[in-house]
Amino acid sequence: MLVTTASEPLNQVTADVLIVTLTLGATLPPEVLRLAAVADALAHQEISAAYGKTAIVHTVGGLAARKVLVLGLGDGSKLNIRRLRRAAGIAARAARQSGARHLALAVPVLAHVAPALAAQAMTEGVLHGLHQFQTFKQGEKQIPQVETLTLAGDEIESGMRYGLAVAEATNLGRAVNWLPGNHLTPAVLADKARAVGQECGLEVDVYDKQGCEELGLGLLLTVNQGSTEEPRFIVMRYRGNGGQGPWLGVVGKGVTFDTGGISIKPSANMWDMKYDMAGAGAVLGAMQAIANLGLRCDVLAVIGATDNMPDGNAYKPGDVVSGLSGKTVEIRSTDAEGRLVLADGVAYARRQGCDRLISVATLTGATVGALGPVRFGLVTNDDAWEEEVFAAAEEAGELSWRLPHDDEYVDLFKSPIADMANLGTGGAAGVQVGGLFVTLHAEETPLVHMDIAAVAWNSAANEYEDAGATGVAVKTLVRVAARFANRQERM
Repeated sequence: MLVTTASEPLNQVTADVLIVTLTLGATLPPEVLRLAAVADALAHQEISAAYGKTAIVHTVGGLAARKVLVLGLGDGSKLNIRRLRRAAGIAARAARQSGARHLALAVPVLAHVAPALAAQAMTEGVLHGLHQFQTFKQGEKQIPQVETLTLAGDEIESGMRYGLAVAEATNLGRAVNWLPGNHLTPAVLADKARAVGQECGLEVDVYDKQGCEELGLGLLLTVNQGSTEEPRFIVMRYRGNGGQGPWLGVVGKGVTFDTGGISIKPSANMWDMKYDMAGAGAVLGAMQAIANLGLRCDVLAVIGATDNMPDGNAYKPGDVVSGLSGKTVEIRSTDAEGRLVLADGVAYARRQGCDRLISVATLTGATVGALGPVRFGLVTNDDAWEEEVFAAAEEAGELSWRLPHDDEYVDLFKSPIADMANLGTGGAAGVQVGGLFVTLHAEETPLVHMDIAAVAWNSAANEYEDAGATGVAVKTLVRVAARFANRQERM
């Protein structure tokens, strides 16, 4: 989609549909308010300022735009980047449903939200709401795409550009995550990483099974034992600070399909396990945005890619294995495979000299019970670094929460025969156990683990987005990188 800005009066902005906003107690822009059709709709209470409500009226030549869509924003004092983003997506979907191919949106002037931030949020929302997933249905026609978006307002250019880069990156992560396991093998995921690298100027190294063996990635290879698809270990480097460091390391779980292995999952809804590589999708999207925004920081991205299958060669509960960190692991469940894949990635990033680490994964079902389908969990070995990541998520308009990491949680996954087990006693504190397992392979390097399992996938469509991958964590990772870059510039 072509996204531009315009500063001319609203009555001169050309579009199929012009989206304008209305908050409680406010009035519409004068160019819109004087339209007879709008006045009539207001008189008949067909236009509402309630949050997320939309109404479309024809301009009948009163504006350059053919129609006006009035979007209710509710109480203006409650607006933030997240609510603005969602409202914009709702409006864009309603406009598309009316047949619009060319949209314009008047960025609201708000007392406590800067114009650039409002423009960023609404750009992200429109592109998110309009995103369509690939279908494999023969002969099915998708809803025609909106081709252009014009944002109208002053001092909005920088926000639009940031929002565009992040929205495109989020949709990249969503599109990759949506693909079925037979269409997105580890090799295909590696090819997509190479394509992003070529497009954005990133260095990309991909290690096949032999390369993984030479690197000593024993835990990734353990998970891969039952598969006919060879693993890939993907390393992406962005040298925004010239490669002189310090380095931010981001590690994504790339399990392209998860059966649970020998500890096989129930068959109900197992088809959704194609989304078990949402962490990898988030990392891939974030690296695209970081490069396209030209952030002045050095970032190393690592993705361990494999599927997790049951087979005569598959690893078994009770096995003891080790990986790049050298730590031994007792396997208590082959369905706790993601932390094994992340552990090798984290150990690699640490050895490459990363100063701060983030891992992101659909790691545990326990996060649903802990936080519900609202927030993702944060687990860390360093409180100060966790505060940075939490603040970045807040700035990005993504909801996270910090979970405790007392030493007693580590005791829950001690093993009598290995350095640690990959599952805790009795399934207690599953989010903390999974996250802290990963932190142990970071040694002394500060690491924050993001468990996005409960929020990475929508099982049903809603007024804002289609059913499927949400692209969560991309925006947070980009904000972390931006804060990391700003910190270096202040030093």
